[in-house]
Amino acid sequence: MFTILDQRVLPTQIWHVESGAGRIALTGVFWLGWAIALFSTFLINHFNLFGLQQVFAALRKRKVPEVAFRTPLLYKLVRHPIMLGFLLAFWGTPDMTAGHLLFAAMTTGYILVALQFEERDLIKLFGAAYEEYRRRVPMIVPFLPKR
Repeated sequence: MFTILDQRVLPTQIWHVESGAGRIALTGVFWLGWAIALFSTFLINHFNLFGLQQVFAALRKRKVPEVAFRTPLLYKLVRHPIMLGFLLAFWGTPDMTAGHLLFAAMTTGYILVALQFEERDLIKLFGAAYEEYRRRVPMIVPFLPKR
């Protein structure tokens, strides 16, 4: 019989938390991560971030306003709270399989490499203001000692 999607999984269990409190805590980390990621998009400009502002401006034949450098709320704790949220969501699980571990590890690596390019672009865009921000605020892990 023909199947459209042939699923290949890596089901080997890496960890399984049985404790009710542990499961609740790790599931809480998962949901906290998604909440941080979503909330952080609205702290900057959600509609610009996802290209909607540019589309609407083009439809109305208007220029997109320049983005100002701002550090609202979570951006005072870490430079990349959206990525922090993704990392919490990817790693916060009471049931880690080999497939999930591979996904979490690879996306973590991708995020860490991509942030190097993003930081370079932000320095070009915002100059000294972003350089000063980099000196004061940790990249992903809040409350790290300052540089």
